[in-house]
Amino acid sequence: MTTALSRYSSHYVAKKALFSFLGNAFRIYGPEGNLRFFIKQKAFKLKEEITVYSDEAQKDAVLGIKARGIGDFSGTYDVADKKSGEGVGAMKRQGLKSMFRDEWTIMDGAGTEIGTVKEDSGALALLRRFLPIIPQTFKVTIGDAEVGTVKQRFNPFQLAYDVDLEAADSDTLDPRMGVAAVVLLLAIEGRQKR
Repeated sequence: MTTALSRYSSHYVAKKALFSFLGNAFRIYGPEGNLRFFIKQKAFKLKEEITVYSDEAQKDAVLGIKARGIGDFSGTYDVADKKSGEGVGAMKRQGLKSMFRDEWTIMDGAGTEIGTVKEDSGALALLRRFLPIIPQTFKVTIGDAEVGTVKQRFNPFQLAYDVDLEAADSDTLDPRMGVAAVVLLLAIEGRQKR
């Protein structure tokens, strides 16, 4: 793994800040409990644009996530490496499907669909629409293989996810796309939960 990708891991704890002035803040911690990524989402933006930093001072931008259009019902979000400018891939929210069961399509840098991030169970997903205190679990699939999970912790006060991408390697899922998926779950799906 190159030095630029050394901050990426297969395990994270991602948390939405309890209080944040004019927008949301998210922190993603590595397996040792150290801060790996910090995100400050601006409020009142018509076209979503999220920058992922390696530090809370917001001096070291590592990823950019930008909506192609206005609104997020069925939005596609392009992910770019802020250091190299390289397009890493994209995530597309499946709007109609997500009304009943949250689902995202993962695309590689060439725009080819390579996988999904999908809520675990249709029945539980429907139940969660009426009882939002039931934690969500998302399955990350590349091709036909499940390569990870994003599990919401049971905490009615703070949105937090335990992320396990152990089965994903850099040949199947770019680790930057793994982080982007978690950020979008916090920022877009989390907006509906809290």
